[in-house]
Amino acid sequence: MGEPRIVRPSEQTPVDRGTGLESYPLLGARTGAAGISNGITVFEPGAAVPLHTHNVEESITMLEGEAVCEVDGKQYTVRPYDTVYAPAGTVHCFRNESGEMMRFLWCYGGTRVTRTFLATGETVEHLSAEDRLSMSDE
Repeated sequence: MGEPRIVRPSEQTPVDRGTGLESYPLLGARTGAAGISNGITVFEPGAAVPLHTHNVEESITMLEGEAVCEVDGKQYTVRPYDTVYAPAGTVHCFRNESGEMMRFLWCYGGTRVTRTFLATGETVEHLSAEDRLSMSDE
């Protein structure tokens, strides 16, 4: 069991996710959390997370900007404080189609999180070197 703590995004080392994306892990196994992982991802204009699934449930809350979110084949526009829930195995993606920065808070129901890319079927550990994302126009 972990110890209570305050985790500040400004004190975290960002993880480069590929062109136009940067993540700031907050809570997870490395901080002693037993059943939760969360963090913030920042999207430059045009950046996107391709269609994928996770092995655990995920909650995504928009903090800044606007995104196009696809969940199980349906597209939605999400704005600050809108929250998307994706049960484990749900196909989803996010695209920043605006000219402004976008950021969201993600929260997973576990500390061992994987991402399976729909296009390739490849499964990678979340935030690993293989968990690279891309710009939407690539």
